[in-house]
Amino acid sequence: MKKKLQTILCTLTAAVLGVMLLTGCTAQKPASVSTEGSTSMEEVMGILGETYEKDTGIKVTYNPTGSSAGIQAVESGRCDIGLSSRNLKDEEKDKGLEGTVLAYDGIAVIVHPDNPVSNLSLDDIKKIYTGEITNWKDLGGEDLQIVCIGRESGSGTRDGFEAATDTEDICKYRQELTSTGDVITTVSNNKNAIGYASISALKDTVKAVDVEGVSPSEENVKNQSYKIQRPFVLVTKKDAPLSDSAKSFFEFATSEKASECISMAGVVPAK
Repeated sequence: MKKKLQTILCTLTAAVLGVMLLTGCTAQKPASVSTEGSTSMEEVMGILGETYEKDTGIKVTYNPTGSSAGIQAVESGRCDIGLSSRNLKDEEKDKGLEGTVLAYDGIAVIVHPDNPVSNLSLDDIKKIYTGEITNWKDLGGEDLQIVCIGRESGSGTRDGFEAATDTEDICKYRQELTSTGDVITTVSNNKNAIGYASISALKDTVKAVDVEGVSPSEENVKNQSYKIQRPFVLVTKKDAPLSDSAKSFFEFATSEKASECISMAGVVPAK
């Protein structure tokens, strides 16, 4: 009798385990949303992700790999939503990718805090980055050789800067760095240096110069008087529906309700 009961229990246990395996009744991971791309979007994604997780309990992860890498991540299915600080190129759209503008961000031209130069024209900036002007004394500064710092090829910040200053593919960089933070740190440690970085990422370790007499601020980006600006874009695939959690986050991020969060990050909401 005892042996028969053990056989029945073993059979029932195996049956239950089989049902669990077939129906996926194992412990499920909490819902999450994965984002990847532009390093310049760290601040805005941090605020949006924190607010969304607080309201829904759904975690939003952010992998700062650069705009081009984020776009490729969406294409290959490595993340839910890509982050780009430039508009999609035609060849990327042809691959079935779609861009939705989340916000607009100014790109500040930055120098060492001790640099007396406080205003540059777009033409000045172009001549600096193409090697036509090589000494700060020609711009009212000290007799120091200018060291041009920029971002790596494929960076959305670089694309935005070069498009606004008419320097695509002709910049002569001393250093090409892989993140906004690295550019800021490098310029802060070199009195000769000039660089560029997202307004939302600025620190008091560097000085942002005026461009054409206009300061790089959220208000001046909004009224379009500040000329060096670019979009922050959410990238998705047209033929690949988002998961429920990713769709919910996307709808939140692009709604008017998220505008306050976006403004807190120092950028201008698209809505």
